[in-house]
Amino acid sequence: MTTNTHVAAGHSRHRRMWNKVPEVTLYFWVIKILCTTVGETAADLLNANLGLGLTNTSYVMGALLAVALVFQFRARAYVPGLYWLAVVLISVVGTLISDNLTDNVGVPLETTTAVFAVALALTFAGWYLSERTLSIHTIRTGRREAFYWLAILFTFALGTAAGDLVAERLSLGYWLSALVFAVLIAAVAVAHRTLDLNAVWSFWIAYILTRPLGASLGDYLSQPRADGGLNLGAVGTSVLFLAVILGLVLYLARTKRDVAPVPVEASADAVSR
Repeated sequence: MTTNTHVAAGHSRHRRMWNKVPEVTLYFWVIKILCTTVGETAADLLNANLGLGLTNTSYVMGALLAVALVFQFRARAYVPGLYWLAVVLISVVGTLISDNLTDNVGVPLETTTAVFAVALALTFAGWYLSERTLSIHTIRTGRREAFYWLAILFTFALGTAAGDLVAERLSLGYWLSALVFAVLIAAVAVAHRTLDLNAVWSFWIAYILTRPLGASLGDYLSQPRADGGLNLGAVGTSVLFLAVILGLVLYLARTKRDVAPVPVEASADAVSR
């Protein structure tokens, strides 16, 4: 075997070992918004349409998420199907956590929004103090991955609470709420490109905002026309979006368009072994 072959093999082994999350591309944001929408509609479907109730739905989805995360942590590489399955499930669980506190416990939306914001801030603080970075381009240790998924869980819970707070207090309606959050995301993107807003914070702010955006889209599609929706129903909306997610994930699994490049220092490490 030639030296070049050994180098390529070293790179391949390192890629399998370290890259656990996708590169942030347009595909990433599209699938993330779709997952967010499914998180809203699937929670409604299981809770109301199938009659499981918030508590039982939370138990079922929490168990499924735990199983998915076990496989995600055990994987040696970013696996599109496994990664996005975990995101879909964590979007449902994040929605259910917020809904349980509001509907079952009676905690005001203002309080849940503040609590989840603090929880997310503490997660970021712990992540930075232990790793000296919040970059999603270096999720290559178990500890970083744990912080990553915990942060994602709180972004979904915070996005749910904040989105419901805006929708209920301002009574904007579904499509107008979606437009507001889309404009806010666009503003973050513009600030990042033209005002040098930090890339890490730009990402996480946009990640939080896509949750209420996706929820507003889901409600608009699924709710009855009398309530301002298109009356596709929770089943129809969930199936439609899951089909699109599946198609995009299969495409990415085949093309590798969202596989993050191996850091130079990490590649050198792998070759030296």
